[in-house]
Amino acid sequence: MQKLILTLALVLTATGVFAQHSLKGTVVDDATGSPVFGANVTIESIQKGTSTNAEGKFELNNIPPGTYNIKVSMISYTALTRTVEVVGSMNLDLKLKSDLTKLESVVVTGTRASEKTPTTFSEVSKEEIEQQNLGQDLPFLLNWTPSVVVTSDAGAGVGYTGIRIRGSDGARINVTINGIPVNDSESQGTFWVNMPDLATSTDNVQVQRGVGTSTNGAGAFGGSINIATNNLSQDAEASINTSVGSFNTQKYNGVFKTGLLENNFAFEGRLSNISSDGYIDRASSDLSSYYLSGGYYGKKTILKLITFAGKERTYQSWYGTPEAKIKNDAAGIDAVIANNGLSAEQAANLRNSGRTYNFYDYRNQVDDYKQAHYQAHFSHQINEPLSFNTSLHYTKGAGFFEEYKANEDFADYGLNNVTVGATTIESTDLIRRRWLDNDFYGVTYGLNYETENLQANFGGAYNEYKGDHFGEIIWAEYASNSRIGDRYYESTSEKTDFNNFVKVNYQANDKINLYGDLQVRTVNYASRGNDNDLKAFDFDNQYSFFNPKLGLTYQLNANANAYISFARANKEPNRSDIIDAPTGADPKSEQLNNLEVGYRVNKSKFAFEANYYLMDYKDQLVLTGEVNDVGSSIRTNVADSYRMGIELQAGVELIRGLELNANLTLSENKIKNFEEVLYDYGAAFDEYNEVRNNYTDADISYSPSVIAGGQLTYKPTSGLSLSLLSKYVGDQYLDNTSNENRKIDAFFINDFRVNYSIKPSFVKELTLNLLVNNIFNVEYESNGYTFGYFGGANYEVRENYLYPQAGTNFLLSLGLKL
Repeated sequence: MQKLILTLALVLTATGVFAQHSLKGTVVDDATGSPVFGANVTIESIQKGTSTNAEGKFELNNIPPGTYNIKVSMISYTALTRTVEVVGSMNLDLKLKSDLTKLESVVVTGTRASEKTPTTFSEVSKEEIEQQNLGQDLPFLLNWTPSVVVTSDAGAGVGYTGIRIRGSDGARINVTINGIPVNDSESQGTFWVNMPDLATSTDNVQVQRGVGTSTNGAGAFGGSINIATNNLSQDAEASINTSVGSFNTQKYNGVFKTGLLENNFAFEGRLSNISSDGYIDRASSDLSSYYLSGGYYGKKTILKLITFAGKERTYQSWYGTPEAKIKNDAAGIDAVIANNGLSAEQAANLRNSGRTYNFYDYRNQVDDYKQAHYQAHFSHQINEPLSFNTSLHYTKGAGFFEEYKANEDFADYGLNNVTVGATTIESTDLIRRRWLDNDFYGVTYGLNYETENLQANFGGAYNEYKGDHFGEIIWAEYASNSRIGDRYYESTSEKTDFNNFVKVNYQANDKINLYGDLQVRTVNYASRGNDNDLKAFDFDNQYSFFNPKLGLTYQLNANANAYISFARANKEPNRSDIIDAPTGADPKSEQLNNLEVGYRVNKSKFAFEANYYLMDYKDQLVLTGEVNDVGSSIRTNVADSYRMGIELQAGVELIRGLELNANLTLSENKIKNFEEVLYDYGAAFDEYNEVRNNYTDADISYSPSVIAGGQLTYKPTSGLSLSLLSKYVGDQYLDNTSNENRKIDAFFINDFRVNYSIKPSFVKELTLNLLVNNIFNVEYESNGYTFGYFGGANYEVRENYLYPQAGTNFLLSLGLKL
């Protein structure tokens, strides 16, 4: 009897342990309550899964008893994870929230880095952009990311602005908007002034440092700026924003968003105007722009049309201020006047101005340009792991800059001398316009595959550029044989850029993620005609590049990982490199080998990143002082040069409500062997002799060895944020000779920012933002250039020109969301 009872007990116990249980349920749309068909329901720990039927129902059987994480995923919905203790037969009612932006973000996935990608990057969120977006151009909103230096010709962040990353200038920084290339095809730079108030329509920005991941357009040769415009807003809203500030700076914009309508369409629009007198004399800006998007958002398909345009009219402040004027050096000012042959009026302008000196005083010395962008984006989720996207784009740009020129030789414009009686007139005062009229269009595409352990992207782009350069004389004291509409120079250019890349992130195990990225890029560039100095040219160049990138990320623990990667980039010469090169000395393409080694840790109240980088160049193009036969400065390939440094960044919550974010870059930037070229024109300035000076381990120009930034933010109460923003930039040499007499001095600037928002009953939200720049009124310069020559053995001329930035100034904004 005892044996029978024991046997029954064992049977009952075994039945309890090994009985198989079941899980049933229904998955519905959280907003509509309608069933979700085809949703994946999985228990990953025991590798069980199924899909919902047309009624949104699912059933999983033969589940051992226990506690599991149930994951529910579906295209265009936010994945849901629910912890469930399975005992017997369980029933679940699950609601999925719509997330159409997940499919929308596929447009930029192919050109972006992720946490698994072994490269160095920073993300700037929409919230961070909005806090700083009071009217300054986008580079100034990115100033707090590591290794960045920004500058403004007008001195206050409105108008012509520039950005350098790790010392690399804008012609080496790839910029895309929604994966579409933005860099000018010929100069390879990005003109932010053509896209005023783009930040208001920006959702986020990723800044990659170094070669980064493969991208579309001009080669990323020092960094990449990947901009994503606003994603779908689920709710309808409208907003009005206005800013006012120093130098008569004003910004006005209005924004509307329809939210997702019942027919699955959504629309968004913006109108903006920004104006400023500038810190520099007469350096005014009048900038207007619009943004309009409309899209259809299906469960598996999105079609979105976007157009945005900018119209800028800026008074030129390109000349810079002589360093002698900045230092109030009377003898130096006299030398500038004598060396440059300034007229009495020009000399008086220089002597009577201050740091804000502007060489130009003709009332219509303006840059006038309009650029319109059109984008069509199509994204389709083929199945759960596989999606496809393609985009068509077209950019139209046209405009001119106008100049008053005194005492210009007729011969320099292909005109005849003028004879009046017995007098021959060989020169004239005139006003000229130099035009650029261009079209840029193409297609980008991407096929994306993503599972738990594998992310793979095949992507690329084909783009064409057609541009016309020409100059017109619109007025002359003596017209000679010119007529209205005559072009004294004219050239045409065509450029095609075709690239394909394959990227793979493979999670080999719970520790190691392997990364591979292979890109092939071909460029055909042809141009013919006459340049503005009347030099004739005709070239048709082809370039083929292979850009491999390999690396791995090692997961140290739940909060930290380390990475290492190697990447190669190649870059073709730009327009001026080719046209201005001496006959028979065609510039070679540049090559960059980039090593990145990094460590990241991210905890709830503390984050830290450290990375070492080596950017080793072959045939980097640099200015040497050499000029061609018509006096144009040329860049020359130098065999070996490098940038090497350490970047540190950290964020910590010091106490509740008080946060500190800081970054520091320490670097060495060298050309191993550099030859400077100067010219000795003789005591009577009737000779042309070369003087060559050799330097070893010379510092690369515009590459400070120390860059640091910090943000100390205190949030005493909900809706109120107070921030101290600090930036230090070390010495920057103006040329590649490491000469202490030719440099931009280090500067340390502090700004103060207040962001305040409330939600009163009469509007959805009211925001008030105050930005006080340079609170300690530091006098500093952020950019410049230098040149030199000899007038005989005993007469050496060296002149530095710098771009002063504003002292203490402010911007105050008021925003209403309706």
